[in-house]
Amino acid sequence: MKKERFSETQIVAILQQQASGQNVAQIVREHGLSEATFYKWKSKYAGASVAELTRLKQLEEENRKLRQMFADLSLENQAIEEILRKM
Repeated sequence: MKKERFSETQIVAILQQQASGQNVAQIVREHGLSEATFYKWKSKYAGASVAELTRLKQLEEENRKLRQMFADLSLENQAIEEILRKM
């Protein structure tokens, strides 16, 4: 997987530059971005704070772990049912 150049904290800071009144063209030039990337970030992270993004990452990780646990238990349950049917 490709490593991202900017962390979510940096992205939020870059987006806040526009909110403080800087021109998009200046921001893009300063950070070496394309305007498309800037507007994609803006649609994805609009109004989000660093704390909210951190919490979102924690919830996504917890959700991933719970899904994995469910998949493991479901597989285990199917195996037990299979064994019981053969008896």
